[in-house]
Amino acid sequence: MGIKAALPKYELYLYSTVLGLENGEKPHYGSSTEPKRSEWSHVDVDSQDTADLEWMMWFSTFKAHILFALSGHVLFAKICSMLAVQYRSLVYLVYGLLAVWTSMGWTYVTLILSHCILLYSISLVKIRWLCFATGLCTLATFKCEPFVSWQVDFVKGDFELRHILFYGGCGFTIMRCMSFALENCERKDGNYNILELLKYNFYLPFFYFGPIMTFDKFYVQVNRSDLTRKEREMWNISVQGAIHLGVVIVVDVLFHFMYIVTIPTDMKLLRHMSDWALVGLAYFNLVYDWVKAAVMFGVINTVSRLDHLDPPKPPKCITMLYVFAETHFDRGINEWLCKYVYNYLGGKHNNVLEELVATLCTFGVTIIWLGPCPAVLIWAFFNCFGLNFELWMEKFFSMEPFASVETTMSEAASRRIRAVFNVFNFWSIVLYNTLALNSLDFAKLVAKRLFLRGFPITTIVVMFVTYCLIQVIKETERKQLFLNVKQKNDAFVF
Repeated sequence: MGIKAALPKYELYLYSTVLGLENGEKPHYGSSTEPKRSEWSHVDVDSQDTADLEWMMWFSTFKAHILFALSGHVLFAKICSMLAVQYRSLVYLVYGLLAVWTSMGWTYVTLILSHCILLYSISLVKIRWLCFATGLCTLATFKCEPFVSWQVDFVKGDFELRHILFYGGCGFTIMRCMSFALENCERKDGNYNILELLKYNFYLPFFYFGPIMTFDKFYVQVNRSDLTRKEREMWNISVQGAIHLGVVIVVDVLFHFMYIVTIPTDMKLLRHMSDWALVGLAYFNLVYDWVKAAVMFGVINTVSRLDHLDPPKPPKCITMLYVFAETHFDRGINEWLCKYVYNYLGGKHNNVLEELVATLCTFGVTIIWLGPCPAVLIWAFFNCFGLNFELWMEKFFSMEPFASVETTMSEAASRRIRAVFNVFNFWSIVLYNTLALNSLDFAKLVAKRLFLRGFPITTIVVMFVTYCLIQVIKETERKQLFLNVKQKNDAFVF
């Protein structure tokens, strides 16, 4: 009764038409905004929106430095793969270590090595909970005083990128070391060499900004001797790189005309915007954040694919998210949490108590990873509740008389009813993540306009458009499911 159910073509055409008409509508600020134009005169419409420091760092301020470092990695990796393929992982380690040393200094490298040695030593005991506790305590030292200030002093210099590289490198190092330690606990015969941990941690494309690739996958792929590529693989990598370049150019151009990152910080302006403009702004902020994550991880993934690795895929687009179980903006962190916490504690995810424990522990680790603050705590609470609420509703409606009612209705009718519930899920996901990406005040204002002040016109129209969107997404997923099944059957035949 899930996405396998097909709907009549005319119904799907109606949903697509509604979405097309909606996208054609130009959002307006409302008549109350025009007289207040001076209130956002601080936004220089002749310049670029530079409010997103992460994007500006990657593709404006330090793009030459990042490009130089990654290009050097690709060059040395290619030379090694041609001359001495058996030593390529060692070359990755040496180049990564030198790059980190050059950019952050020998004291920072010493700090990173000390954390690696600590967690490696703990992993030799092969006690899973001890490895986890040590890793989380170590990660917490980068989130609270006086440990943060003491460790920051290990980095000398006052260049602008210093703090970002410090926290990025240290945070991802701890997560990688925890992955190594936990995998070492699972190993039956002996222990992994500490050199394997250093190769894993100092792989430059992943070192500062991720994504996280669990140690078991990295170890197998980086030590593979057969480097033959699949048919058209290099072509696909080249296309992927060209697409990322094109997206960077498009976003840079749009930043000169659309100030979707700056405007949500101005509550005075937001109160004068129409309901539609405000709701659209919240949605497109999340879409932009997905684009940013997809491009940033995509650039790194392109480099790692040149190294014959299979990195974590880009995050799923926010437009395609209508269930909490699939909500994430960093697939690497998501896979790490699922492997070592959520799936480990939750089992098959059909027991209410086990699911509650698994989600609480998962979001507990996430809070430590992101750094505890009011916005993160509220975001974690609501996402944890949403994930459990989905299971509660699934259990509730699987009971009588609901189970019998669903079996009597058609699959198409069941899909329509489920889509109605998915509408509320969709906007819950949007609002919870708006809180995390922007601010609590902005999220509260959007919720108030959408469900209170905008009721009933704005609320009903937005919900209906969202319902149409979800049905189109479900149809896309249904076709993809059958296509995958067909490809598997064809492969089995041959």
